[in-house]
Amino acid sequence: MRYTIRMSSPLHILKTRFGYENFRHKQEEIIQTVLGGKDAFVLMPTGGGKSLCYQIPALLLDGLTVVVSPLIALMKDQVDALRLNGIAAAYLNSSLSFSEQDEIISRLKLGELKLLYIAPEKFFGGGETFLNNLKEIRVSLFAIDEAHCVSQWGHDFRPEYLQLSRLKEEFPDTPAIALTATADKITQKDVLQKLALSDASVFVSSFNRANIHYSVIPKRESYERLAEYLIKRKGESGIIYTLSRQSAETLAERLKDDGFSARPYHAGLNKETRDKHQEMFQKDEINIIVATIAFGMGINKSNVRFVVHMDLPKNLESYYQETGRAGRDGLRSDALLFYSSGDVMKLKRFAEVEGNPEQTRIMLRKLGQMADFCEIKSCRRKYLLNYFDEESLDKCDSCDVCLTKYETFDGTVIAQKALSAVARLEEKFGLSYTVDFLRGSKSEKIRSAHKILKTYGAGAEFSREQWLRYFKDLISMGYLKQVGDQYPILTLTEKSALVLKGTEKVMMVKSENVKEAGAEKEESYEEELFNKLKNLRSELAQKENVPAYIIFSDATLLELAKYLPLSLDEMRRISGFGEVKIARYGNAFLKIISEYCRERKLESRISEKNFIRRPRRFDQKERINETKSESLRMFREGKTVSEIARERDLSVQTIENHLAFFIATGEVKLTDLVAEVKIPRIREAIGKHGNIALKPLKDALGDNYSYGEIRAVIEEMRRKK
Repeated sequence: MRYTIRMSSPLHILKTRFGYENFRHKQEEIIQTVLGGKDAFVLMPTGGGKSLCYQIPALLLDGLTVVVSPLIALMKDQVDALRLNGIAAAYLNSSLSFSEQDEIISRLKLGELKLLYIAPEKFFGGGETFLNNLKEIRVSLFAIDEAHCVSQWGHDFRPEYLQLSRLKEEFPDTPAIALTATADKITQKDVLQKLALSDASVFVSSFNRANIHYSVIPKRESYERLAEYLIKRKGESGIIYTLSRQSAETLAERLKDDGFSARPYHAGLNKETRDKHQEMFQKDEINIIVATIAFGMGINKSNVRFVVHMDLPKNLESYYQETGRAGRDGLRSDALLFYSSGDVMKLKRFAEVEGNPEQTRIMLRKLGQMADFCEIKSCRRKYLLNYFDEESLDKCDSCDVCLTKYETFDGTVIAQKALSAVARLEEKFGLSYTVDFLRGSKSEKIRSAHKILKTYGAGAEFSREQWLRYFKDLISMGYLKQVGDQYPILTLTEKSALVLKGTEKVMMVKSENVKEAGAEKEESYEEELFNKLKNLRSELAQKENVPAYIIFSDATLLELAKYLPLSLDEMRRISGFGEVKIARYGNAFLKIISEYCRERKLESRISEKNFIRRPRRFDQKERINETKSESLRMFREGKTVSEIARERDLSVQTIENHLAFFIATGEVKLTDLVAEVKIPRIREAIGKHGNIALKPLKDALGDNYSYGEIRAVIEEMRRKK
């Protein structure tokens, strides 16, 4: 079946309908793939703009786009937001009466809708009435949101999603796009298989949520510490997660008694109470929801400023998704986790699946990695990104570890012993076996052939617990990697060789911290004006009967309060103001800004705003630029990459990445970093494999080529282009 594409461009739709100047992550490439009639699998973090990947094609294709979603509240939010942008959209789920559902089906048959959101059980239920209705109209695209729900390895398996494999049978010529924010490799593979998307183009965006600050707090006097934090965040929206319904009830009641605007949310409450508390939270009538993990998947609230876990999540996927509900508008937000090893023991009991030892093993491994995240003394963001197979800087300067000054020591010898043990065991054994081997365990499980190796017993001076922590730190720093889903084994990395040769020093952290670093700077804006704009937004939201963040996000209001646009034309430069919202709300906001500026004799600052918007990086971007410049200064002094890495306590790969940045700007010559004889081979590999991901290039080129050299050649090619 062929579909007509309307005479417009994705970028034009992005600007005029949604009010944004340019695409983020891989949105444009994904949209073009779908418009070309191909299937796509999209792994993109919460707040990364997944919905635009199917909403924009929906407006460009003649026909209906059907969005399958398990999240009733999210359906309503997205449909409300689309309608405010002048887009014909509706949803079908159990919250609607029969007469309301009939009305939507009528509109569907008349071709009045561009997007229809539907729950999976509704899709195939009721004698397949809905499915038969779809066969009578023109369906141009299927979007399957929260696609990880189809996989038993995912953290939120839903059996009703399994039926979605029939979409390809019933509509073989209609493209499908599956989207999720969290899926490890085993889950990705399972999703593609279960949804019959074997030929789909796969798009994996960065998992880095740069605006979220990660902290882990010992679970002592947790309520007092929580209350102290909430006092500082008075008036801001947040979600607090607990493991049990009783804990949610008790904590919400205690917070309420202490003057905090909080309500509980869990499956034990009746539907009327749950819906009321959720609506109060969405409309900013209360600030805090205390919930079990069942809450939140369907909330599109963009101004959640903090997510607190009072108990340990069961895996990093759940943690990443739940913390990802903070800061969807791109503004600075916090993720706090209260940790106790007792939580690990409690969750181990829940992880045991009767009659399925394989699934039990995987769930226990994931729980162990969650605990490791809490216990490490190196960058938490780096550990999280490494878990999702993404490279990152050694320090993010926006997690509690990076913002705390720790007493460090030279751990090179410890690292060399650990890496040597992995090498001697030929990278074929897991963490527990390797630690026992290194400590010289007399256990029968240590093979006789291994007991005669030189490294056997070389680490007897440290306890098992100490070695486990050292290994975890080496994994988080990128010197080791755990490979395999069911039985993970330890393998060396490119960085391992530098340590084993003695050309790179490894600094490790002692257990106790010394002192916390200073807090981050806040962006400057007219705070009084910001509050006035928030009040206007609340009034408009009440009239429209939608949550305030659906009118405009806090990020949009902050831009208004920072750049002070004084005409509708200037307002078009503010993120979030498409043509429909300019027409609907522009003059009301303009009036308040104009009056405020007139009273204070302020002029528009719109000229300070870059016309091409880029993802906001806050102070982290400035810090990254400073550290790159320092590497360049030392390089110009004649120091080698290894010398710079050693003096700055950074990895060689990080320094190579810094210098690759200056190849892109023309400040460093390519041949200063890469031997001339290597360049043609790297270019040939790039021509064959593309330059989207470095790993396929590294695999093709082999060990004689570093990631830094490959990145340098890519930057040079981009600069010349």
